[in-house]
Order: sequence, then C-alpha cells, then structure tokens
Amino acid sequence: MVQPVIMDLAYQAFRIDVKAGEGASGRCEWRELRNHENADYTSEAVVKRADVGELTSNLERWGIAGSQLVDRPHRRYNPLTGEWVLVSPQRAKRPWQGQVEQPSLDARPSYDPGCYLCPGNQRANGECNPAYASTHVFVNDFSALLPDSPTGESAPLQKAELASALLRAESVNGVCRVVCFSPRHDLTLAELSEVEIRQVIDVWASQTEELGQRYRWIQIFENKGEVMGCSNPHPHGQIWAADVLPNEARKEDARQASYLAQHSSPLLVDYANLEATLPERIVVANERWLAVVPFWAIWPFETLILPRRHVLRLPDLGDAERQDLADLLKRLLATYDNLFGVPFPYSMGWHGAPFPGDYSSVAHWQLHAHYYPPLLRSATVRKFMVGYEMLGEAQRDLTAEQAAERLRRVASALYLDAN
Repeated sequence: MVQPVIMDLAYQAFRIDVKAGEGASGRCEWRELRNHENADYTSEAVVKRADVGELTSNLERWGIAGSQLVDRPHRRYNPLTGEWVLVSPQRAKRPWQGQVEQPSLDARPSYDPGCYLCPGNQRANGECNPAYASTHVFVNDFSALLPDSPTGESAPLQKAELASALLRAESVNGVCRVVCFSPRHDLTLAELSEVEIRQVIDVWASQTEELGQRYRWIQIFENKGEVMGCSNPHPHGQIWAADVLPNEARKEDARQASYLAQHSSPLLVDYANLEATLPERIVVANERWLAVVPFWAIWPFETLILPRRHVLRLPDLGDAERQDLADLLKRLLATYDNLFGVPFPYSMGWHGAPFPGDYSSVAHWQLHAHYYPPLLRSATVRKFMVGYEMLGEAQRDLTAEQAAERLRRVASALYLDAN
C-alpha cells in the first residue's frame, strides 16, 4: 500500500482546476477532490487505498497523465510557490506572425583578445584576469549589491504614519561574483566534459560555503544566450549573495515550511519520490538525481533538478552525488541543445537552504535547481510573459507531459559531437 504521505502528495502536487464547460467528468471529480482539502485523503474515495500502480491509474482517470486534458484549458497548482498556472494546449496550433529570434550560430574563437572574461585579458575596470586554466571567480566589476551599504529602514518624514505603511525602503548588503566555467571562449557548459562540469559544481559548492559565513541567501545562476540578456558569450555564471531573503526564496521558504509542518516530510523530497513513480515528466535521471518538467511548469521546456535524498545545500553533496550531478547536467544540457539543434538559451539557478541556521531550523528545505528556457516552437520562436501573464497569472501552451516527451525523444549525446 502507498504510504499516506505519497497519497497526500498526489493531491498536493497534482491539484487541477478544469475550466467550466470543459471535460465535465474531469471537472466533477476534481471539484470533489478540492472539496476535501482538510480531510484525511488516505481514507477518501477519490484517492482510495491503492498501491503505486493503482495511484497511477487514478491520476490517469483524473485526466492528468491521460488524454482527457491534452487539448483542454485547465489550471495547475504549484505547491512550491502557492501559485497557479493556466495551461492552454489548444493554443499550440495557432499561427505565429510575431517576433522571430535569430539564433547565434557564428563560430567563436577559443580565445578572444577583446573578451573581458578570457584568461590574461584586461577587464572593464582595468584589472587583468590571471592566466586561469579551469574555472575562475572574481567580484563583478558592476555589482548590483555592495557589502558596505548603511543599515536600517527609511520613509519620508512628511506624513510619517502613512508613509511608513506605503513608502518603505530598507538597506541590503551583499556581493556579486562572476564564475568563468572555462578558459575556452568558444564553449558552453553543455560542451564541457563531465570532469570540467564537476569542477564547476565544486566551485558552486565552495563559494556557497564561503559566502554563507556572512550572507543569508546565496543565489547561483547562469543566463545563457543573448535572448536571455547575456552580455558576454564566454561561458560563465554569477553568484549573488545578500543578507536578506529575496522574493522567490521567501515564497519557497514559507511553502516548504508549511508543508513540513503538516506532513513531517520535505515537500520536494516527497515530490521527487512521486515523480519517480510517474516517469512521464522525467527528462533524464540517474542513481542520485532527477531532472523533470515539473507538473506546474510555466516555461515551455522548464525543468526542475532534484536530488533523490534530502540535501540542504550544495556543500552538503558527497563526492558520488557531485559526480552524478555532473553526469545529469551534461545529458540535460545536451538534450536542450539537441531539441532545436542550437545552443539552447535559458536562465537557471540553484535554491538551497538559507544561512545561518542549524538543521532543525531549515529542515523543510530541499536543494534544487530551476531551468527556465524561453524557446517555444523552434530555435526562432520564444515565449513572452506579457498581457494576461503579467496582469493575471502565468500561462503555457504545451503540457508538462508533452514537453518532457519531446525532450526525451532527442538523444542526450550533443548534436555537435554527432556532427
């Protein structure tokens, strides 16, 4: 029999709201499920007492994994943020006469004397990079955060009571660093070897450990491609550390804490266990990691990377876990590039437990990485977050299951290597 936490997570992770007038039977059953928010789901008829196979059948019967909602508008719930996303798969058939991106396919030299990030070159602030041979980390010459901002809050003196409620400002201290993944100007992270990717992972972990001694939140991220605002094609990412929790981290912190209090198990640990039994959203996986298109994905080919055990932060990963992560990243990034036969643009980042805090105070956290790629139909058509999505709620065309299937179809050996 399925453990109660898995049964309950099936409800938490796969809440669906079918639009009125669409798929009556599916709407009826999901209305019934949603009406039992405070019930013991393991005893409700809508969940039934079942093993994993029966649970999968129930999910298909509810139209999640099956065909009932493939062409129907519906909403999906994200338990990690508490927000909903509108899924409109029928819109994928609409003609496109909007903006067309021009993917960058120009061959780059292995060394560019005009690049601010290449070894030995002078940066914009006049400093020179060392002749580094693997990874290289330095403080961003144009940092968004500074370590010596004055502390405190402020509001205009006039009408102080009203201003304190409406016109709040507070100081923030931090540091911004750049991580060069490789001395090679012509490579991307997808084109690095597993050994080289492992070196990047080790840098991410060591930087997190160091900066966590002073700052509360450590945000590791990479913007890949001009379409994602990347200002330099040299393979690199960034690390911003701040003494506050930013908005996205605050939402995830609250939702994970609430889930642990109710279920005595971390949300994303349960979610990884559940997705492992429902492989339709898994893109790549190995012994210690999963990469899935999350059920609640917003971006067309968004993925969520999850360890298979409870891990708070990158420095907590053991040697085997780091090696398996290098393997998974290599295959995932190659899969992305293979989808449209171009270097796939994205913004990605790691979320781990905030600092400081002993285990008990952050046990609700689970280390994970988000990949947000913008491409939708081809290498030249991207998704835009505008209109209803800015004013109402996020919307996507492809279902998460359709996106995962398309990604699984392409080989995980990089298309450039095959050529």
